[in-house]
Amino acid sequence: MLYISDNLKHLRNKQNLSQQAAADGMQLPLDRYKKYEYGKNTPPAETLLVISRFYHISIDIILTVDLRKIPVDNLIKLENRLLLPIMVDKDGNDLVEIVTEKAKAGYLDGYGDPEYIENLQLISLPFLGPGKHRGFPVDGDSMPPHEKGSIIIGKYVEKLGDVLDGKTYIIVTKNEGIVYKRLNKNKKNVLIVESDNTFYPNYEVKASDIIEIWEYECNIGRNDSKPIESGDDLKNLVIKLSQDMDQLKRKIG
Repeated sequence: MLYISDNLKHLRNKQNLSQQAAADGMQLPLDRYKKYEYGKNTPPAETLLVISRFYHISIDIILTVDLRKIPVDNLIKLENRLLLPIMVDKDGNDLVEIVTEKAKAGYLDGYGDPEYIENLQLISLPFLGPGKHRGFPVDGDSMPPHEKGSIIIGKYVEKLGDVLDGKTYIIVTKNEGIVYKRLNKNKKNVLIVESDNTFYPNYEVKASDIIEIWEYECNIGRNDSKPIESGDDLKNLVIKLSQDMDQLKRKIG
């Protein structure tokens, strides 16, 4: 959905401009400007550039974000895609969006859609400090002690170069979807993805396949059961046998 007509009216009113003043400022004929604001015509690329420069707002935001709902000041411009809205409460405190298990299924299609983000559950975690934060559900057993049902809160990483070797991140990719792993930059434009549960092998992800990266900040868990001692854990025995088999295969090879 394009919001160009609604945004033109909203931005003009915000600056207390008449339609004539806005058209003059953009050096557009008034009749043509009115057609854009009334939604009768969509501005061509060169006119969008004029509008963008007049209001000092990027073209993608003017086209795709309903600025009546999300103020421009509450948007983070990203390196690899459109934007992230910063959600705040009535007192101006940053809120954390939570991607529930139900919402997770649509995340790859909705991560760049402000309407999808608006419908996520919100919580306040003031101790997190500045930055854009989002919560994701834990799935599987690849990253102990975080268990299925827990929520990992991550801080948005704007540049791939900000990833630190050995730290844990939520990484969103085109092929794998949402995963929580340790990352290492052992190769140029490639990340090595590692599970804390050694049963799962490491693998590589190309930078071009990465949609988002969120640095681990905290965990919201719901399980208070006592961890099983490793000596009594059958899974650890299976892992050890798997490792021994891998070593034997390498020797034979």
